[in-house]
Amino acid sequence: MLRKSTYRPARVKDVAALAEVSVTTVSRYLNAGLTLPPATAARIDAAVRKLDYQPNRLARSLSLGRSNTIGLVVPEIANPFFAHLAAAVESAAEAEGMGLLLCATLNRLDRELDYLERLRSHQVDGLIFLTNHGDDGTLARRIAALESIVLLDEDVDGTGVPKLFCDNIQGGRLAGEHLLAAGHRRLGFIGGPQGLMSSAERLEGLRAAVAGVPGASVAWTSSGPHMPEQGHAAAAEWLALPDRPTALFLGSGALLQGFLEAVQEAGLSVPADVSLVAFDDIGPLHLFNPPITAIRQPVAEFGRRSVALLCARLRGEPPGMPVRLPVELVERCSVAPLAGRRRHPAPGSKQKANHA
Repeated sequence: MLRKSTYRPARVKDVAALAEVSVTTVSRYLNAGLTLPPATAARIDAAVRKLDYQPNRLARSLSLGRSNTIGLVVPEIANPFFAHLAAAVESAAEAEGMGLLLCATLNRLDRELDYLERLRSHQVDGLIFLTNHGDDGTLARRIAALESIVLLDEDVDGTGVPKLFCDNIQGGRLAGEHLLAAGHRRLGFIGGPQGLMSSAERLEGLRAAVAGVPGASVAWTSSGPHMPEQGHAAAAEWLALPDRPTALFLGSGALLQGFLEAVQEAGLSVPADVSLVAFDDIGPLHLFNPPITAIRQPVAEFGRRSVALLCARLRGEPPGMPVRLPVELVERCSVAPLAGRRRHPAPGSKQKANHA
């Protein structure tokens, strides 16, 4: 028969008894950094070593009014960008000795407000917060009333908290310059919802690229939710145009997915019938047929810098100016020279598509 272990971890009262001080004194000394006379501190330290006392981290956190946990609020987890970002933030939080609570809002305001309330009630020490819809002021007012929060990827007007974005304008400019270098002059843009900073800035960068180039223009734009269904609907709009733009910049991978499905259904192919650059080189774009040229965000750096900004805020440092991280264009095979582009067949023709 196995004998039941009689080992019992040392408790704070054991340390107090051995050091001949009160439990409160030991607790305040170990958890809150109470300054004691050298002889008293030495007795407590000796008792801790002799008893191999391990402080209760949860109790210490509660005594300090902290949870040692931060929250990451994202619109959804299925989107590859948010999934990669969550992994990056978790790695950075772990390096700081903090846990991570991942919160998916389904891009709904009520769920966003609920997670902000968790911060107010101290269930987490701080939030890294991403939204993906416009705001009528409700979200801004709630965020402005909080301190330990960092806005990531998308802005909310009227808030003075730390903010970390990618350089969306640079991304739009890089996409436009790449398409122009291939000889295209009639460009189009399929972006996210109107009112989002990211969509407006990506279009701004695209327009900046064509400015001053003879005969070049952003001839057509479409906007809507970052969903495959919206990409499919935008493709239908593009197909119905009497004079389609020959090259398009798409604002997200979800929009790209729906667009490619519609193009395939119409019997067209990339890049023979339309050249494409997509924003956000997340997911297996290199495995598409053809591989898709894309603007890449520094997701790992997003994770590291957002946690660093939040930790600085928890230390009481002021928000500072918004931080913008550079992006890069990853060239693949979805852009063809305009001179080599074949004539558009009529929608619904039986021409075979060659992309995934």
